[in-house]
Amino acid sequence: MISDKERWNIRHVKKPMKNTVSPILEKNIAHAKVGRAIDVACGTGRNTHFLEDLGFKIDAVDFSDYALDSIRDSANITKIDTDLDAYDLKQNSYDLIVNTNYLNRRLMAQMSDALVDGGVIIFETFIVAHEKPGNGSMNPDYLLKDGELLDTFKDLETVFYEERDDVNSYGEKIRVAALVAKKV
Repeated sequence: MISDKERWNIRHVKKPMKNTVSPILEKNIAHAKVGRAIDVACGTGRNTHFLEDLGFKIDAVDFSDYALDSIRDSANITKIDTDLDAYDLKQNSYDLIVNTNYLNRRLMAQMSDALVDGGVIIFETFIVAHEKPGNGSMNPDYLLKDGELLDTFKDLETVFYEERDDVNSYGEKIRVAALVAKKV
């Protein structure tokens, strides 16, 4: 049986993502104060590198050692090779939390407490596609329900929220929820 780490390594090799920054992050980075950030399920570092170029110090967290090896070595980037199902966020630690194309509800529950006052979450991932043809067939355990993202972070000030149909970097039709929220 293949381990989760091996599965993620294979996925990064066989279906690499584009190396461009997530549009949700690029459009909303101005809401965050430059400081300490975490890139959850960072993959090969497309968002990590963008944040470092802006002056952030980043914890780049992923379970794929193959993906982490693609992230440049830098004094401003701490690569954390860990199973995110067992990883805990440090409370009151981050000016910015970035989570794109990944869902771990246990970590979601920790994110508000991991922000410092004034800290920002930029979160975008897949939601249930309501059985629309062509919207993919992902495991429903890794899909948000309608309104779930907004409800999870109701303790934060919502700056931006939407649920929309989109096309992923592989050209596949998807449905996503995107949130930018601030701890006040």
